[in-house]
Amino acid sequence: MAPTPSLPAWLSRGMADLFPAGDPADADQALAARLAQAESQGRPLRVKLGIDPTGSSIHLGHSILFRKLRAFQDAGHTAVLIIGDFTARIGDPTGKSDTRVQLTAEQVDANAATYLAQLGQGQPKDTALLDFETPGRLEVRRNSEWLEGLDLPAVIGLLGTATVGQMLAKDDFSKRYGSGTPIALHEFLYPLLQGYDSVAVNADVELGGTDQKFNVAMGRDLQRHFGKGTQFGLLLPILVGLDGVQKMSKSLGNTVGLEEDPLSMYSKLEKVGDGAINDYVTLLTNLDLAALPENPREKQKAMALAVTASRHGLEAAAKAQADAASLVGGAGDAAAEVPEASLAQVNFPAKAFYLLSAVGICASSSDARRQIKGGAVRLEGEKITDPNQEFATAAELEGKVLQLGKKTFRRLTA
Repeated sequence: MAPTPSLPAWLSRGMADLFPAGDPADADQALAARLAQAESQGRPLRVKLGIDPTGSSIHLGHSILFRKLRAFQDAGHTAVLIIGDFTARIGDPTGKSDTRVQLTAEQVDANAATYLAQLGQGQPKDTALLDFETPGRLEVRRNSEWLEGLDLPAVIGLLGTATVGQMLAKDDFSKRYGSGTPIALHEFLYPLLQGYDSVAVNADVELGGTDQKFNVAMGRDLQRHFGKGTQFGLLLPILVGLDGVQKMSKSLGNTVGLEEDPLSMYSKLEKVGDGAINDYVTLLTNLDLAALPENPREKQKAMALAVTASRHGLEAAAKAQADAASLVGGAGDAAAEVPEASLAQVNFPAKAFYLLSAVGICASSSDARRQIKGGAVRLEGEKITDPNQEFATAAELEGKVLQLGKKTFRRLTA
């Protein structure tokens, strides 16, 4: 009797949920069996990940799904990256307490271009998040290809595959309905259209966050309805942000962007709280957690170095690590590679609180005052204690390093 196949470590790492998980020998019920079947047939699995380009930047929280998609690519499978240029005009209602603002086609196209650049389009695969180079490893599709052509009878047919009760069972809709918050009818279409993407691309696996289970399951239901092979849903955790409490979100200001410079990226990651560090190691690196030092500080540094190296290369990451230690210690500022902040738009004489907001280190003058009074601001390693400390000219600041906390450094330039 042949042994029951099991999931490889690269696939199961960080996995929060996998469905269905039935008969381990059935390729329609167990992903390990589907993998074994595909290998015996000499075909790669088609692994779907859909992204709606509703913004212009990607952070490390988003990257968890792309890292898993890359792992499938490196194992020889085909990543099917769906740019939701059609569904983005509706907006995913998941996690939203009201109806989202609908984007124009032009806004979606502009956002999609920046997303692909951040994912590595046109870059060497060694530092790109996805492999755009190897033939057969990536399909980039736009769901307007098949959704714009749906006529009214087809849309009515899609609507007929689900009930209002099913939609209201979705947590976000249920909460809004219970609180009397309006739900627009077009929002019910979103899970159906997103699910239809799985039908159109013949997905074997769909990746999503744990908040996407309803949408991923809808894709499986629609594949069955249209007589297609059904996909597996592989869900990954939502990454906690730098505050260690809430999910990583740009609106909460607790993110690390994929495009951040090495020093900023390393400095932020090096300060991740002890409670989140193991998740960061598991979800953002290939490090063996069991082989890392028990000391939380050393574990933080190893994780920060590995993540920064994955984006910028090991040499740049090691330089960022050394610069961060030097800057926090108040020494070696002149040699450190610090991102620059221009003084060109600052009106002199300038008070310290105004300076911080004018060069973009703080969000506002009131935030700058609060940070200075809290002892978080230094200039060339010396603490600024008076928000009203005045600087007469740009010349006396040029070349100096302005520091906010232990994560943000800017070299001031004229």
